[in-house]
Formats: sequence, C-alpha cells, structure tokens
Amino acid sequence: MKASSTQYMAAALLALALVGCAPTIHFRSQDKAGANEPAPPTEMITEQLIVAERQQHQDVAHQGLDELLVPNPPPYAIGSGDVLSIVVWDHPELAGTAVNAPPGTPDPSGTNAAAPGFVVDHLGRIQFPLIGLVPVDGLTEEEARAVLTKRLAKYLAGPNVTLRVQSFRSKRVYIDGEVKAPGLQAINDIPMTLVEALNRAGGLLPTADQSRIVLERGQQRYRVNLRDLVQKGIPGLVMLKPGDVVRVQSRDESKVFVSGEVITPKALTMHDGRLTLNEALGESGGISPLSGDARQVYVVRKTSGRTRVFRLDAREASSLALAEAFELQPKDIVYVAATPLANWNRNLSLLIPGALTSAVSATTRP
Repeated sequence: MKASSTQYMAAALLALALVGCAPTIHFRSQDKAGANEPAPPTEMITEQLIVAERQQHQDVAHQGLDELLVPNPPPYAIGSGDVLSIVVWDHPELAGTAVNAPPGTPDPSGTNAAAPGFVVDHLGRIQFPLIGLVPVDGLTEEEARAVLTKRLAKYLAGPNVTLRVQSFRSKRVYIDGEVKAPGLQAINDIPMTLVEALNRAGGLLPTADQSRIVLERGQQRYRVNLRDLVQKGIPGLVMLKPGDVVRVQSRDESKVFVSGEVITPKALTMHDGRLTLNEALGESGGISPLSGDARQVYVVRKTSGRTRVFRLDAREASSLALAEAFELQPKDIVYVAATPLANWNRNLSLLIPGALTSAVSATTRP
C-alpha cells in the first residue's frame, strides 16, 4: 500500500511538471540536409491581417487577367483549312467544286452531300477560276470579297461576289476537366469567349470548381475565377485565341484539412473556392469542449518559399467575426491544440498506463 502511495505521488509530481510544459505548440520544419529550421512566426488573426490577405488575394487573382479581356472582339479571320463558299452572280461556271467535310464534322443540312467550296491551302491561298491563286489568310470575309471583286473586275464587268466561310477548320481551342463534353471546339464567326467555350462543351459538371479555371496560352498560365467575373458582370469579355487550352479543375483538388481537438477531424471541400475558418470549424463539429484549447486555433499555410502560421484566440468576443471573415485557401491545415490538462492526461497515460484511473479510484475509495 505504501508503494502504491509513492507511485501516485510520483505521478502527481510528474503531472504538475507536464502542465507547465504544454501551454503552446511549436511548428518546426527541416531543410534538405535534415537540420531543424527556425519555427515560422505565428501571425495573430486580426482585422488588419484579414484586409491585407484579401487585398493580396485579389491582386493575385487579377494578375494578367487584363490581357484576356477583349471588349470588342475582331471579326473572324480566314485561315488555312477553312472552306469558303464563293458565288459570282450570273456566272455559275465559276462555282467551286464539291468539298467533303472531314470525318466527324456535323452536317447542319442533315444530308451527306458534299457542298461546293474553295479550301484555303497551307499557304493561305485559294485557287479561283480566271484569277488563279488568291492569298486570303488573315483576311475577314469582307476583305477577301473585296480582293476577289477587284481581281475579277479585270475579266468581268461589274462582278457581284458573295463570300462566306462555309466550314471553320483553321482555329480551335481545347476544353478539358470538369465539363460534360471535353474536347476540341472550333472557333467560328461567333466570338469564342470563355463562357461560350464552356457552354459548347456542355457546361460545367457539379464537381467543377468555378473559381479555379486554368487557361494555358503558349508558355503563359492564367487562373480565372469565373464567379468573380460573373459578380463583376464581365464573364463574356475573356476572349480565347486559337490553340488555347482551358482546364476546369475539380473541387476535390481544393480541400482544407481540419485536425486536432475538434469533434470530427476531416478534409473539407471548398465551395467554389470559398471557405472561411468559421465554416471549417463548424463543419467539423466545432472545438472539442473536453480537450480543445480555444486560445490555440491555428491555420498552417504553405506558400511559395515559406510556411505561414496564423493563430486565432477563440475566447475573444470578436473571434467569431474574425473567423467568419478569414478565408482559407486550398491545402490549408486548420489545427486546434489541446488544453494543458488534456496534454497532461495523454502524456501521463503514455508514461504510466492506468495510473490516472488508479489514482482517482484510490482517492475516492472509502
């Protein structure tokens, strides 16, 4: 019995020591050589921090976006591979020969008959009766008609020419990701805006993240937040160019991880790029009333080149408003630390299994 009392006394002394050692947590990282780096500074979540983060997020979201906005798109320019329909009135002998459409091309007329037309060759020229090779690459329909009229005027009196693009085959964009019908979309005389391209692809799937649409143009990558554009009323101004690749990312790629002393630790899917700290805690059941330390609510964010750690003291009166205004980013980790008492209980249970239960039973025994 004396030995048991000594054991309980030692456990109590050890518990007092552990209580003083666990009021906060420390974040440390390792470099490539394996050496510990200094812990990143903890930034308290305040109104000033939220304003600064929101402004920085808007600056990044709008970076380079002006290059994509075209208020007045130019008319369609003829290119190699296009098929032109050219009619010289009162001169049916100048009609084009039949041209078969490439496999898979829809036939608006509902027939499979080949339509007459003039194919623009790889050098951007058409072969037209009487006048031979005529360069039309880069010209609009009106400009190409004017060129033909001028050249035919040498052989015909007052030629009346009608020219239009019969088949659009020279310019395409590629739509990939969370759309109903990914694949190639031909650019025609209707301006190919981002919204137009998405609609032609069948629209977005329910799993699509409207805030994370990537547009690749050559070596450039642009991130487009479609929701922001809709709110500003300019979604139809994002103009695509031939060769552009549009990828609509999935919501599953934009998750936030909630761990620590919450009721239900889980990975949360953002709502089209938006999830606040308050929503993340709420969807996880909130801070555990038994073991969670409301003073130590952390958000760990990995940015380019460094790790940032934000801390919220949820005991403050303004903490609810701050948590609702603090917007999380994809791959953020929300961590709620344990109280000193919870840490003491766990550490003691690891060192002396069953000691706490035995001590409580001994003190309550008559």
